[in-house]
Amino acid sequence: MEKFLKNLPKLAKDTHNENKKYFDKLKKKTPKNLDVQMQEIHDRVFKKTDCLSCANCCKTTGPLFTLADIERISKFLRMKPQPFIDQYLRIDEDKDYVLQSVPCIFLDNENYCMIYDVRPKACREFPHTDRKKFQQITNLTLKNVEICPAAYQVVEEMKKKMPL
Repeated sequence: MEKFLKNLPKLAKDTHNENKKYFDKLKKKTPKNLDVQMQEIHDRVFKKTDCLSCANCCKTTGPLFTLADIERISKFLRMKPQPFIDQYLRIDEDKDYVLQSVPCIFLDNENYCMIYDVRPKACREFPHTDRKKFQQITNLTLKNVEICPAAYQVVEEMKKKMPL
């Protein structure tokens, strides 16, 4: 996993143009059963993926925090929302709440999330490869392929299983 993770940026860069063209075609001519096929591919890839051996998403990017996330997490941490925001978050250029810094402050040294049961929606859904209407998030997927080995594998399998 470590070797693959180290090569991931290069692999993602090498396949970026090919993936972009594929996704452009996918948007123009979306297969009727795309959601079903994506769910199958996602499930197959994640059956053999150990996120705890990687945690690259937690180490290199930060999720968006919705107001519901902030309420839920601050309650879990026995804090009021504003002190939670002040201590852990900042507002980014898109006016969204994000972590002040990465790696994620809630990631422990064994790659476990200390707030896993109440983690942000963005974390629960990452890398979004099983989202309905997948063709609508292809730009996000292009970015996630650079971060997540499983997202990279999902896209590679997708291109094989659903050639356009």
